[in-house]
Amino acid sequence: MQMKWLIILAALVGGSALAETVSLSSLDLTPIRQGWGKAQCNRAVTEVPMRMTGVAYSNGIGTHARSVITARLDGRAERLRAKCGVDDNAGPGKGSVTFRVIGDGRTLWKSSVMKQGQAAAAVDVTLGGVTNLLLVAGDSGDGISYDHANWADAFVDYAGAQPRMVTLPEEKAEILSPPPAAAPRINGPRIYGCRPGHPFLYRIPCTGDRPMTFSVEGLPEGIVLDRETGIIRGIIADKSHKTYPCFLLAKNASGQARREFRIVVGDTLSLTPQMGFNDWYAYYNRVTEAQMREAADLLVSCGMADAGYKYVNIDDCWMGRRDASGNLAGNEKFPDMKALADYIHAKGLKAGLYTSPGPKTCAGYTGAFKHEAQDAKQFAAWGFDFLKYDWCSYRGVAGGRDLAALQQPYRLMGELLRQQDRDMVLNFCQYGMGEVWKWGAETGAHSWRTGGDLGFELNRIFEIALKNCGIREYNKPGGWNDPDYIQIGWIGNASGMGEPRPCPLTPNEQYSFMSLWCLMASPLFYSGDVTKLDAFVLNILCNPELIEANQDPLGQCARVINATEDGFVMVKDLEDGSMAVGLCNKADWPAQITVTWSDLGVSGRQKVRDLWRQRAVGVFEDAYTATVPARFVHTLRITQE
Repeated sequence: MQMKWLIILAALVGGSALAETVSLSSLDLTPIRQGWGKAQCNRAVTEVPMRMTGVAYSNGIGTHARSVITARLDGRAERLRAKCGVDDNAGPGKGSVTFRVIGDGRTLWKSSVMKQGQAAAAVDVTLGGVTNLLLVAGDSGDGISYDHANWADAFVDYAGAQPRMVTLPEEKAEILSPPPAAAPRINGPRIYGCRPGHPFLYRIPCTGDRPMTFSVEGLPEGIVLDRETGIIRGIIADKSHKTYPCFLLAKNASGQARREFRIVVGDTLSLTPQMGFNDWYAYYNRVTEAQMREAADLLVSCGMADAGYKYVNIDDCWMGRRDASGNLAGNEKFPDMKALADYIHAKGLKAGLYTSPGPKTCAGYTGAFKHEAQDAKQFAAWGFDFLKYDWCSYRGVAGGRDLAALQQPYRLMGELLRQQDRDMVLNFCQYGMGEVWKWGAETGAHSWRTGGDLGFELNRIFEIALKNCGIREYNKPGGWNDPDYIQIGWIGNASGMGEPRPCPLTPNEQYSFMSLWCLMASPLFYSGDVTKLDAFVLNILCNPELIEANQDPLGQCARVINATEDGFVMVKDLEDGSMAVGLCNKADWPAQITVTWSDLGVSGRQKVRDLWRQRAVGVFEDAYTATVPARFVHTLRITQE
């Protein structure tokens, strides 16, 4: 009888009489996702005692922004108590974190921007009925450096089964895009830039059943087409600057395709963002010539070349020593650089390589310092078409960090490459220093990194997209803002240069990676293990309608509208008058996002097409609304009816 009255009493007061308390740090922490390191039990993320403004905490979870702690409560919890802030170990003046408590997609509590040296903020939240509890530590929009985020003394009062840590969202790797049709479809850019008198090489990207035959209407004199492979080679006979309007044609037993293609002979290369493969995040210092040959083979056999990927780029670690005359050769893993470039060219693809203006590369191999002219000439003689130029050890010889010092090595290499007898695309890798997007093009670059190595902050792809859209005015044909490589599928751990393993991104985030990069008109370089490509990853990398938006001749980076704490809309104008639009949900729960035609500056009935599923959604009068899954970009093409 006494127990019966206790149960009734507990029900009358909301169950609190029978509530138990669990420390979140006592649960399994392995599902926690974060931007750097591993979540720590009762310690800061750096594995030292947890301390904020000198106050020690023996209980709690130490994480690093951006981090998400997800507890499954199933409606049995009553209250959350915690103290959150930036750990003292971050260092004076370092670290800035925002903390949020989310219950079933609803914000229950949030902090102001918390910095090192601030007293911990107290959290006391009622959880009645909440199924999924999320504790989110954000980077406050300024990057994740030193964002050592503590959830100290984090306790949940509950009744019934104990809460448990889970990974959300729980997603399947669903293939959204239909496979290529049997009939030909010509992909890639509609415009292509080259310099007069230089070797011309272009492989027509085309899906469809083989055998297939190709033809070109309006092909300039001096370059010829291989009708079976679709590879165009030669040197355009007319050395003047002019545009050749052409049409590419492909035919097989199932049908035929015809596509406009403008060849622009002049001073400007890379009229659309570069596309290809770079080995860094897959192979690091293990890279070999055999792996690069295999990568070229796979780009063709797996269909990436037919989607428009054409560069096969070696990153760091290929260099040997200089001989007595200062000539550079490959190391023992790269015995014949010219033969490698020739092998790649034979497939209609282009070859790229890497060096540093400093004495050493980032991995400690031979750099170009005081041998710049010699190396530029050598790279051209080998037949390479692309150079990534990485700051690395140049900081030790730069003589300063002012704008002139930052620009000097890049101006030099830009001019040297222009003097060679072949088209060589130049990519600056100096991490956005000196606001390179403002001057990169004038010093000879065709793309430039806008930030650090993305491998260290993969869970910030939405924030990185927002940053790059903020400098969209500097992104245009011939010069592209480069936020680093696409890292989905199997990639190595950037911190330890480890062997490839499944990337830490959810399926939705992997889709979003491609959507964001296409909407930004960023270079599309895949940097995962091409030997482990599966149907899911290839469906992301090779969606022709997304790539068409990326390769649009206007070269416009999307503008951002309707930005909130949890999402935003990206709008990219296309040459034909339509728009590529991304409804971007950066939250860890589904969200309803609306875009109105007035937001887009259009009126009247608009046709909406889902680019991932490659199908028409419908015709809408004034607006379009969708429930967008967690961490997903619902990517559309909107066209006047």
